[in-house]
Amino acid sequence: MNRLLAPGDVVRRWWDSRTRGHKWAVGLLGFGVLALLPLYTPPFLDTPGISFGGTMAQFAMFALIAIGLNVVVGQAGLLDLGYVGFYAVGAYTVALLTSPESPWNRMGWTVFFSSDWAWLSCVPLAMAVTAFSGLIIGTPTLRLRGDYLAIVTLGFGEIIRLVADNLSGVTNGARGLHQVAYPRVGESERLPDGVFSSGNSAGAANYGTWWFWLGLVLIAVILVLVGNLERSRVGRAWIAIREDEDAAEVMGVNTFKFKVWAFVIGAAIGGLSGALYAGQVQYVAPPTFNIINSMLFLCAVVLGGQGNKLGVVLGAFVIVYLPNRLLGVELLGVNLGDLKYLFFGLALVVMMIFRPAGLFPARQQLLAYGRSAREMLRARPDDREPVSS
Repeated sequence: MNRLLAPGDVVRRWWDSRTRGHKWAVGLLGFGVLALLPLYTPPFLDTPGISFGGTMAQFAMFALIAIGLNVVVGQAGLLDLGYVGFYAVGAYTVALLTSPESPWNRMGWTVFFSSDWAWLSCVPLAMAVTAFSGLIIGTPTLRLRGDYLAIVTLGFGEIIRLVADNLSGVTNGARGLHQVAYPRVGESERLPDGVFSSGNSAGAANYGTWWFWLGLVLIAVILVLVGNLERSRVGRAWIAIREDEDAAEVMGVNTFKFKVWAFVIGAAIGGLSGALYAGQVQYVAPPTFNIINSMLFLCAVVLGGQGNKLGVVLGAFVIVYLPNRLLGVELLGVNLGDLKYLFFGLALVVMMIFRPAGLFPARQQLLAYGRSAREMLRARPDDREPVSS
């Protein structure tokens, strides 16, 4: 008797049955449809209380964070509760290098970043600084496991926020850093600061839509890079560590090295998302990087399916879209948009009971010589070569 499949299983099995060329075609078509959503928004999908373009821009940032956190939690099996710290490091790197309120700018140390391409120049630096911070934090702590590692990473996230809040001489404290640089593209008489400026707030192609398009390109690039890593020796080592670290070490896997790699790569992707946030909002302050947001990032990974790159992107969409869709919707005098943490908590409880692997769980498969092995198993018995005794 066949087990009743959930919608996520149906989609996953259909996707797994496609060839690589079909997957690329469907992926390109899907990204094209996503890119057009802010311009041609279906009424049932629109967010009446807030700009749909702004919602999709926020989704792009969360999707990048979910992909990076999935490398750490979903691929390598490392429970990181302080991932918001890397998000903060990326955002503050861009802000300190480009904001006129930064002491580095006032002292004339960042003349190179005063051009129209300042934000773009800072993105690789933000990723590098965040990756280095991941190396500094990961080297002494990744020898811990389970709850101990979770507590250490939780402390790291809080330390970054508290340092930003108390180091007022550099970060401007709780007041934050304003006028952070952003891409100067599409300047015209109507939009003197370009299409990415907050002054472009009218119409479907507002600044949120442009940031969403930029984020969509970055998501595609990161998905390709992470997918290649997943199919490489590094990805196989991560999966071995996630399933049983002791067994992986006995089999010759340098578990500590590959855990540090996962931490550094995940941190760099988090820094990229932080740079995207700093440019879009053009304002960076400590309250944004609290522990609640770190829990939401982890919630996106758990809901979407740990280890599944596309699943965590869907989880990020749910985390961002649901509160914005319910914004302004009242039931019995209660604004449903204010109950997002209640909804997400209930969703996690239900998921842990009925769907512990997430909506789109990662499929266990042969990563090395997988295609050859599948073709051999599908061959008829009389087509297989006899085994010599």
